[in-house]
Amino acid sequence: MKKSIFTQIINGQIPCHKVYEDSKTFVFMDINPIQPGMVLVVPKLQIENYEDLPQEDLTALFITCQKISRAQRKIFPDKKKMSMQIEGLDVPHVHVKLFPINSAAEFHARMPTSPPNHDELAKIADKLQTAL
Repeated sequence: MKKSIFTQIINGQIPCHKVYEDSKTFVFMDINPIQPGMVLVVPKLQIENYEDLPQEDLTALFITCQKISRAQRKIFPDKKKMSMQIEGLDVPHVHVKLFPINSAAEFHARMPTSPPNHDELAKIADKLQTAL
C-alpha cells in the first residue's frame, strides 16, 4: 500500500505543526482550517475507513479526540462547541477533524483558499500543547 500523506507526516517525511503524539495516534494542525484551531487526529495505522480500525486503535483515536477537544476548549473559551468530523475522503487514511465552533454555519464553512499562515498555526499548536 502506498503511504498516505498522513503516514508521511507521522514518519517525519513531511513537516507539520505537531500538537500531540502517543503510541497509537498523531495530532497536527490542519494547514487549511475550517475554523481557527482546527486539528487533524489520525491513527498511526493507515486504514481508509474508521469502521475497519481494530477496536484498540479506534478507542485510542477517540480518547485522543477527547483530550484534544478539552485543550481546544481551554484556548478557545468563547466557542460553544468543539466539533468533530470523521473523514477519509481526500486522503485514504482515517482522520478526525476537530475544531471550535459557535454555529452550524461555522461547522459547514468551506476551507480557505489562501495560503497557510504557519506562524499562526505554530502559535496555536504551542497553546494546545501547553493546555494538554
